[in-house]
Amino acid sequence: MDISGRKIFITGGAGFIGSTLIGRLIRDNQITIYDNFRRDSISSRPWAKHENLDLIKGDILDYASLKKAMAGADIVVHCAAIAGIDTVIKKPTETMRVNMVGTAKVLDAALTLPHLERLVNFSTSEVFGQSAFRSEESDVTHIGAVGEARWTYAVSKLAGEHLSKAYHDEFKMPIVTVRPFNVYGPGQVGEGALSIFIKQALRNEEILIQGQGNQIRAWCYIDDFVDGLLLAISHPNAIGESFNIGNARAVITVYGLAQTVVRVLGSSSPIKFVDANGPDVELRVPSVTKAKKLFGFEAGIDLEDGILRTAEFYRDHLDHAVIDEEYRPREISKIIE
Repeated sequence: MDISGRKIFITGGAGFIGSTLIGRLIRDNQITIYDNFRRDSISSRPWAKHENLDLIKGDILDYASLKKAMAGADIVVHCAAIAGIDTVIKKPTETMRVNMVGTAKVLDAALTLPHLERLVNFSTSEVFGQSAFRSEESDVTHIGAVGEARWTYAVSKLAGEHLSKAYHDEFKMPIVTVRPFNVYGPGQVGEGALSIFIKQALRNEEILIQGQGNQIRAWCYIDDFVDGLLLAISHPNAIGESFNIGNARAVITVYGLAQTVVRVLGSSSPIKFVDANGPDVELRVPSVTKAKKLFGFEAGIDLEDGILRTAEFYRDHLDHAVIDEEYRPREISKIIE
C-alpha cells in the first residue's frame, strides 16, 4: 500500500515516536494528532505547523470527542498510553485505565470508520517479563507479580493486544500490533534511559544507574523503528499479526551503555550507581525474524552512530528547553481544544 493521499489519525501523536513518524508522512498525507500533550515532542519539530497537520487536544477516554476527531480517517496509529517506569509506578490505576479502556475506545471508534485501511496498535516489549532472549512474537508472555506496580503497564498493553486481535478476528478489522524494543533518538522526551544519559554526558553531569548496571538491553534507533512502523502500516502481510520491532544486534549492558555514551561523546561525566526503585528487566533482546520474513524489516543503524546522531540533536538545542528534564513545549497555535 502506498501511503499517500491518506487521512491519518494518530493518538499520542505529539510524543516521540508519533512526531517522528509524522515527519515521514506529512508531505503527502493529511494528518491529525489527538493527544493530551503531557509529553510534547511535536512542538520542537520543523513540521509542527505544517499545513497538512491538525492538532486536537483530547483524552482517549472521552469516546465522543475521540470518535468525532477520528471521523474520515483511512489509517489509525494508536500510540497514546501512560508510559515510563517512574510514571507507571506512581500512577498504576491511571496506567491501567488509560491503556486498557483507552485502547478499547480507540478500537470502538475505528469500528465506525467506513474506509479503514489499517490500524496499528502499540504494545510493548515489557510483555516478555524480566528475562527475554531472542524473544519471538509467539513466545509466552508474562504479567508479573500482582501488586508490583511496574507490571501494570505490561498487563494493560497485553490486554490491548488481546483485544486488538479479537477485533481483527471477529470484525475483520485490518489491525497490526507492534512491540517496540528500547527506541531512542532525537526528540525523545520523558524517561528514556539513553536520552537521559546523553543529555547528562553533554553537560558533563553524573550519570546515575539504578542497580548494578548489568541489565542487558537491545537499543533501536528511531529511524530504524519508524522504517518498521511504516512497513506495518503499508504491507499486506502485516494485517492480523504482531511484530517485534527493534535492533537485535545493538545489545549492551546498562553500565556498558553509559560507558559508551561517555566515550563516544568525549564527556567527563562520572558514572555512579544507586539503589533500584523496584523490579527491573534483567535481559531483553528481541528476535525480529518474523518482521524480516513477512515484510523485510531489518535495523541498520549501530549504537555508536545512533548516539552521535542523538547527541547532535541535543547539542543543537542546548539553548532551548528541549534539553532540560523539565521540558515544556512551545505554544502551537494550531491546537484545537
